[in-house]
Amino acid sequence: MKKMERTLTVAGYRTVNIDYPSTQFPIETLAQQILDEIESHVTENDKVHFVTHSMGGILVRYLNDHLQFSRTGRVVMLCPPNQGSEIVDRLGGLKLFEWLNGPAGLQLGTAKDGIVSTLGPVEFELGVIAGDRSIDWILSTMIPGPNDGKVSIESARISGMSDYKVAHATHPYIMKNKAVIKEVLTFLETGKFSRI
Repeated sequence: MKKMERTLTVAGYRTVNIDYPSTQFPIETLAQQILDEIESHVTENDKVHFVTHSMGGILVRYLNDHLQFSRTGRVVMLCPPNQGSEIVDRLGGLKLFEWLNGPAGLQLGTAKDGIVSTLGPVEFELGVIAGDRSIDWILSTMIPGPNDGKVSIESARISGMSDYKVAHATHPYIMKNKAVIKEVLTFLETGKFSRI
């Protein structure tokens, strides 16, 4: 997210690029760690905008649903598994998958009783950008419809979102895509993506 961070800083945003140990802890623990980090950088009156990638979107939803974070401003989620990931459903039982993705990764399946399914519709201004290009054709074959190699463009959608856009980008590199960065800035400024 360094390129995104630099662009937002130049645009006048005070940015905090939060790194978290995504493969070491479950979503509940990661969300609390992120909340603690946010609280160390803002005052109680600050609105906090978020730009997230993949699991980061689920963490923001968890912050709002379960940790009652009430200062969320506008949010842009890049390739979020808002409806869960079919990849987790198919491969989550493998030890190698668990070793690579950790406990939080295992929580991102589509099961009705899974953590993703228990999160409600969003109640903040949200723009979602899904990718439709993949560099992992093996994983792409496990996902129905257009996808970015990890998340389908349909799985990225969520009830309550303000806007939605599909970018010609892959899951691991969408945050470096110039057109995507431009759309992030547009949404943070206006609450909508551009219409082109």
